[in-house]
Amino acid sequence: MAVRIQLDLKSGVPFYRQIIDQVKSAIATGSVEPGARLPTVRQLAVDLSVNPNTVSRAYTELELTGLVETQMGTGTFVGRKKVERDDLERRRLLDQIVQEFLSRAASHGFTLEDLMKNLGERACR
Repeated sequence: MAVRIQLDLKSGVPFYRQIIDQVKSAIATGSVEPGARLPTVRQLAVDLSVNPNTVSRAYTELELTGLVETQMGTGTFVGRKKVERDDLERRRLLDQIVQEFLSRAASHGFTLEDLMKNLGERACR
């Protein structure tokens, strides 16, 4: 299965960081397996409408951590290294998700009270 990357333009999180986080998540959850080919830098840049340098920066950081391997002339592939999230990384990721959620809700006119009420109702189901 291919990695599906979507950028949130309103989150305030840099695009390269969003790409890194989504690739890491896909590896951690097993939705992509070792050896899976990632889109080329050029193709992903076109798909996401971003500068190729943004994708290149994300891929370079992923490669430096050993999560992907680039083979000249053939592409970038998911490596064999497992993603292990420590408590600090999990907290950072949760903070990012919550911030994106709050920003998106606010852009649609929802208040914190609206969100808390809805979440409370869902928790009681």
